[in-house]
Amino acid sequence: MQIQSILLACLEREGRAMSRRELFHLARLEQENPALLKKALDGLVEEGQILVTQKHKLISSKTAGLVPARILSLSSGFAFARSQEKGDVFIPGRHLNQALPGDLVLLKVKQSPKGWEGSVEFIVRKGKREITGRVVKNGRKLEISPDAGVRYNIKVVSSKKAKMTEGSKVRVALSYDKEGRQATARVVRSYGSAQSAKVCADSIVDMEGIPADFPPEVQVEARNMAEQGIREEDLTDRRDLRDQAIFTIDGPDAKDLDDAVSVCRTMKGYSLGVHIADVSHYVPMGSTLDQEALKRGTSVYFADRVIPMLPTELSNGVCSLDAGSDKLTVSALIELDSKGDFISCDFVKSIIRSKVRGVYGEVNDLFAGTASDAVKTKYKPMADTLLVMKELSNILKEKARSRGSMDFASSECKFVLDEEGRVQDIQPREQGLAEQMIEQLMICANQAAARYAKREKVPFVYRVHEQPDPERIEALKRVADVMGFQTRKLKPGVQTKDLANLLDASAHTPFCHVISHQIIRAMAKARYDPNPLGHYGLSLEDYCHFTSPIRRYPDLMVHRILKDLISGKTKGQMEKTYGGVVEDISQQSTDCEIRAMTAERRCEDCYKAEYMASRVGEQLEGVVSGVAPHGIYVELPNTVEGLVRSDMLPGEFQYDGEFYYVSGKTGQKIGVGDSMEIEVLRADVSSGQIDFKALSYTPFQGSDQ
Repeated sequence: MQIQSILLACLEREGRAMSRRELFHLARLEQENPALLKKALDGLVEEGQILVTQKHKLISSKTAGLVPARILSLSSGFAFARSQEKGDVFIPGRHLNQALPGDLVLLKVKQSPKGWEGSVEFIVRKGKREITGRVVKNGRKLEISPDAGVRYNIKVVSSKKAKMTEGSKVRVALSYDKEGRQATARVVRSYGSAQSAKVCADSIVDMEGIPADFPPEVQVEARNMAEQGIREEDLTDRRDLRDQAIFTIDGPDAKDLDDAVSVCRTMKGYSLGVHIADVSHYVPMGSTLDQEALKRGTSVYFADRVIPMLPTELSNGVCSLDAGSDKLTVSALIELDSKGDFISCDFVKSIIRSKVRGVYGEVNDLFAGTASDAVKTKYKPMADTLLVMKELSNILKEKARSRGSMDFASSECKFVLDEEGRVQDIQPREQGLAEQMIEQLMICANQAAARYAKREKVPFVYRVHEQPDPERIEALKRVADVMGFQTRKLKPGVQTKDLANLLDASAHTPFCHVISHQIIRAMAKARYDPNPLGHYGLSLEDYCHFTSPIRRYPDLMVHRILKDLISGKTKGQMEKTYGGVVEDISQQSTDCEIRAMTAERRCEDCYKAEYMASRVGEQLEGVVSGVAPHGIYVELPNTVEGLVRSDMLPGEFQYDGEFYYVSGKTGQKIGVGDSMEIEVLRADVSSGQIDFKALSYTPFQGSDQ
């Protein structure tokens, strides 16, 4: 938020306490909207960047010699906090001031021989102060073994409202004992067995505050809209595309089909149609449905379930672009030349009838020449279109590569479950030609929508991705140096193309996933913003999310704005409708996306641990994927990653502080890319943690790049 940056910079420049009125005057913001100023200032106070003195004056935390940080973990006798400015800070227990994991605090810090050390001066904002864990027995007493946050078993002080038995997965509220030294737990909810990944997923959904069920009034409104179907008046001002060769391609299990495509060659190049479900027709802005969708922000996908943004009557019903059914859509009709450059683009309200319900695997078989006769017959009406589509996507992909768009190595997996929802197998998720083809066409449509809105200068929700942090680029350079890659261009202001070249160089080495992960860590997080700040990773000046309004709220908002532009609304009308909401919607959507990704990642860990629990004692081959002070991470071919703790390494190995474990006797090194045979020691479903024991290792000889 620009106003926040101006206010904070002014306070830090002046280096003293001042009144609000003086601050607004010195920052030259006196003419700014008072509500916006209050919101910006309140936000800085809530984040600990600004302190309010007893005399109600304002001073920056930096001027007061304090550092905002969040408590990461609590151990017996000490804790760690993470600060954006100082990184991880060690806090002795006597200086913790009864702060708990998740609390936002202000620290007074000093340099010690082992790094930054701090003391908690203020608790700016308490976190949830709730965690999940597993009930364990200690003698005759029951304690909580936390999943994360607290690194010792916690004494239970009360569990009157929830049944607590050994082995249960529970949610507990944290506080301190009377002496203020040790955390204590009050059980507030019990979910079931901690050895069930499904139960653990339930707890994660609950802890993250993801609404699992729709309120009755939302369900009623969804049913009413779905039963309305398509009326004659809905076809007014819609382009009828039902006779065109339009079809969908999705995964075999997908039920919320929100995008369809059409392609043909032209004299100048290609005519591409990207036809997206007109969800905004059924979800009016400000309606009960809309408010619930905004609260959810996105659909959330787990191994055994989907928590949709919209009720299934809409997401899997009237909005889903099922083959053979008339559906309302918003179409991007894009003309491209033979090099894949834009000639023109029209956005229209439309009605389509998908000709085929395409499946990625089937289309990949067609491209590979291994399709069955039944599959060939199914796609016969679309056979020529598919070839043209593949041709265009290759052009777009090469164009993306030439501008430096990054193609990250996927570490995603798919779970094979039995009828009771238990994991039977884990397989790497592969992206075939069909998946890559649709991805390129969707990127093209997203880019076209952002270009249109930017040209018209209307309020909008962009998808942005900013420049990498210089310090993280330096850390990436050190890692890539050790692995033998060329790093001359890895410096502040690095171009996307230079990072893409590093990705390409690592593609066929054991370092592939590590380099990919390090680049992702170096880069800023993609987010939503009302300003067209560009997308660094895709190397595009203009980008938004337009193609998935069934499962992402920003796309739904983009559709509303585009449809108002199509209908001829003036810039003033657009500003009145959307100007005051796009910033809040951008922030809310970003927060919901982070919440969903966190929950998905944690649930995935639990399902992986459930699978590996059945393989304890087995000996498997893996590759070292990371090194840390506490041990070595090893990734198996099925994407499962486990930790070989430092005391489980063969021989006397010590961490060198950066990249290797080094033998004190032989000087041999264990580092990223080395093959390692491991034994599965332990898999804790509740925390998602998997422990391995190293049996032997084979050093990788190094990259020849």
